[in-house]
Amino acid sequence: VFGHISYRSDWELVKVDFRPSFPRECTDDDYESWELTNLQGDRCIMGQQRSFRKRKISSWCIKGRSFTSALTSKVCECVNSDFLCDYGFERSATLKSESSKCFADFWFNPEAPPEDCVLGQAYTSSTGYRKVVSNVCEGGVDLQQNLAQHMCPLIAPKGLQISIREESLAVKPGEDITFIIRQEQGDILNTKYQVDLGDGFKAIYVNLTMTGEPIRHRYENPGIYRVSVKAENVAGHDEAVVFIQVNSPLQALNLEVVPVIGRNQEVNLTAIILPKNPNLTVFYWWIGNNLQPLLTLENFLVTKFAETGDVRVTVQASCGSSMLQDSKVVHVFDHFHVLPLKFTRHLDIYNPDIPEWREDIGRVVTRLLAKETNIPRETLMTVVKPGLPTTADLHVLLPANQTKRKRSVTSDKRIVAIKQALNAHNISFFLRGGYWVLVTLADSSSDSQRIGGSSGYWAIVVLFVICLAAVGAFILYKKLPGRNVYAQMHNEKEQEMTSPVNHSEDTQNIIQGNHSGVVLSINSREMHSYLVS
Repeated sequence: VFGHISYRSDWELVKVDFRPSFPRECTDDDYESWELTNLQGDRCIMGQQRSFRKRKISSWCIKGRSFTSALTSKVCECVNSDFLCDYGFERSATLKSESSKCFADFWFNPEAPPEDCVLGQAYTSSTGYRKVVSNVCEGGVDLQQNLAQHMCPLIAPKGLQISIREESLAVKPGEDITFIIRQEQGDILNTKYQVDLGDGFKAIYVNLTMTGEPIRHRYENPGIYRVSVKAENVAGHDEAVVFIQVNSPLQALNLEVVPVIGRNQEVNLTAIILPKNPNLTVFYWWIGNNLQPLLTLENFLVTKFAETGDVRVTVQASCGSSMLQDSKVVHVFDHFHVLPLKFTRHLDIYNPDIPEWREDIGRVVTRLLAKETNIPRETLMTVVKPGLPTTADLHVLLPANQTKRKRSVTSDKRIVAIKQALNAHNISFFLRGGYWVLVTLADSSSDSQRIGGSSGYWAIVVLFVICLAAVGAFILYKKLPGRNVYAQMHNEKEQEMTSPVNHSEDTQNIIQGNHSGVVLSINSREMHSYLVS
């Protein structure tokens, strides 16, 4: 006996010896038989009648270690209660007693062959009854007798499935893929399987699902391939289809968006990916701090910004198992000017139409304009547009500390200063290697686009590229990881864009020589005369 003497005491163990109360061991006269019955008084339980011996209540004796219950059992004859309704059968709704008959359910056909039935073999159809599991009754009633024998017919294939051993429906070009064909029902030995892997490979197999032999294949070119398997025999056919995406991993992602936009104006967000995988890439767009992205199959999204300020736009491109991300900040204003810029077609020859080249050209034009006009560089932004012909927009932003009353006057003065600088041919630069670039204002009679501010002036900037090198050179722009390289095919020498000498100096010509050619820098007056002639 385990317990506590008090609530604060430890566990106590008390051993009680009852041997003095039972002075002798039991004999056969001290036992009586006991028949096992159920609640209804039936002695046959699970097909047998069992009896046990137990000590009489009046006998005070010890059973001893060698005592056994001396169980005796007798097999009973089978009765209706020893059977249950078989699979697909149920008792009649009117009579729920065990003596009621079992009928087939509306969805079950007792004569239908089993799923593993093979042509030429025999099967038995159920009578609607089955003996209870572990019931050992014999003779008597047999509700399972008179089972009908049937020959297995030719069964049409059913439940055809195509699975991928690698468990991925997206693979890389040249990567091995293993197809596994399974069939849930129907004949296998007499069924032909027509396999079409979508890239021109077609074959006919026999016993494909029985042998479990996989089909190994390799797709060389990117694309979407329709893989189909048709199982067919005399009784019918079944077909399974799966689509395989073969695509190269994404190598580069660049988000192109206008850095300055007006409030509630539509803006186009464009994601440029390499390599291009049409219809295979999913784009996730996050606008600002929104945690719920917008999903598109196209590489662009048109949206609006309702509030002013800086808004971060993030895009993720997912293609197969690869995913890349790029992010840009868009400045949303109520008031600013846009001056559309236009370039001569000569510049199109050297335009590789990649983001880095456009950003570099925009920074150079912005830096020269800010230096010549003494306008803060943070209020000027030149954005070169993608595509050909080469065009750009000059965004003239309002100073952050400028009062609302003086905004329109100050903006007009800055526009005038920009116009004067361009008309005076004071904005120019050259590419070392013999390429002279002049920026001028072609038409001063037009007006600039105004977003929320006063009217300004429309400016067209013409960049005229003059090559005076003895041997012509072709400029190739390449994007390398971590840096931009302007490479000349003649000497693979890195080129840079620099500003020429001060145009106010009365210098007629300055000749700079190097091994790749001669660069001629002339003042604005002579350049203007040259352009007119």
